[in-house]
Amino acid sequence: MRATLSPSFTSSKMKSMFVLICNIAEIYAQHYVNKKDKIIEIDFKDILARYTNDVIANTAFGIQVDSLTDRENEFYVMGRDSTNFSKPWRKFTIFIFQAFPSIAKLLGLKILPDKVNDFFLNLVQDTIRMREEQNIKRPDMLGLLMEARKGQGKEFQTEKIEEASFAAVKEHLEENYTKLDLTDFDIASQVFVFFFAGFETVSTAMCFMAHELAINADVQRRLIEEIDENKPASGAPSYEIIANMEYLDMVVSETLRKWPINIATDRVVTKPYTIDPELPSEQPLHLEPNQNVMIPIFAIRWDPQNYENPEKFDPERFSSENRKNIDPYIYIPFGVGPRNCIGSRFALLEMKAVFFYLLSYFEIVPVEKTNVPIKISKSNITLTSENGFPLGLKRRNQ
Repeated sequence: MRATLSPSFTSSKMKSMFVLICNIAEIYAQHYVNKKDKIIEIDFKDILARYTNDVIANTAFGIQVDSLTDRENEFYVMGRDSTNFSKPWRKFTIFIFQAFPSIAKLLGLKILPDKVNDFFLNLVQDTIRMREEQNIKRPDMLGLLMEARKGQGKEFQTEKIEEASFAAVKEHLEENYTKLDLTDFDIASQVFVFFFAGFETVSTAMCFMAHELAINADVQRRLIEEIDENKPASGAPSYEIIANMEYLDMVVSETLRKWPINIATDRVVTKPYTIDPELPSEQPLHLEPNQNVMIPIFAIRWDPQNYENPEKFDPERFSSENRKNIDPYIYIPFGVGPRNCIGSRFALLEMKAVFFYLLSYFEIVPVEKTNVPIKISKSNITLTSENGFPLGLKRRNQ
């Protein structure tokens, strides 16, 4: 399945999806351009969750929604419910799935309610039926999976993945390609996983970036200068323009370094390994195959032995001169190895596009409700702010 999905994230596919992403980013920026307030106070968590929702709806499911004006549209409501990890029962269920998967299966536990599962399954089935009846082909994930079911799409397998960002995972496409016996349920499951994995994580990462720009005026000023230098006289920026903006990439990379949304990840031991003690009071730690090991990503990123002044937001860590000094295994914003996140390039473009458009018209500024420093929520299983991300959009003097 990974070999089938990987072509969705090559340069050619990203360029096609980038047009869709930019259209949505521009709609969101123009929504606030049309307002008369000098400083527009908004909860960035709300607005960026809606932006992420609309982007994924368009590029994965192939449907258009406008969550700015139709604020309670069914796609957004169902998506919001599926990624709400603050509910006690859902947190408990996730714990059971991770710690005791056999018990979870025996009890028939479900992380998501049936209404959410049924909504996304019916949505995908209806879209597949319409596309097949009308012979519609679209450059999105659903379209790629439909091609895979028919044994098509092999032409995309030979393309090498270009790295446009320091944070993107390093990966080449697999050359083997076989026709997959995919049911509508299989396709719906894969498309939903794309939504589930990218909705909360990417929108929250963008919130942290907005907060850091608001309280680090010098960083924001330099980023705005780079945007102004690369902004075309008319029309949308090209994929190449966004991909080659060095300081924008530095800011995004530092955001993902300082604020890892998933504070830990896990891996299964494949062969015996011993971690030798470093202190006299320690004992050797013997790892055996099939044991689960948790990697504390947040602790690694905030360890002063790995990053000098880790609490400081410093994009210069990722300059062309400095990035070569970073050990990739103490960064891993999208994982590493065969289980890394194949959607990293998509997530990075999604982040870069919305800030390119917003900062073309506005500065992001703190408001009275902005917490400095951020108060981290203790009730969520992912990293986020306790009180949202209240910030202001201040119209630029252009």
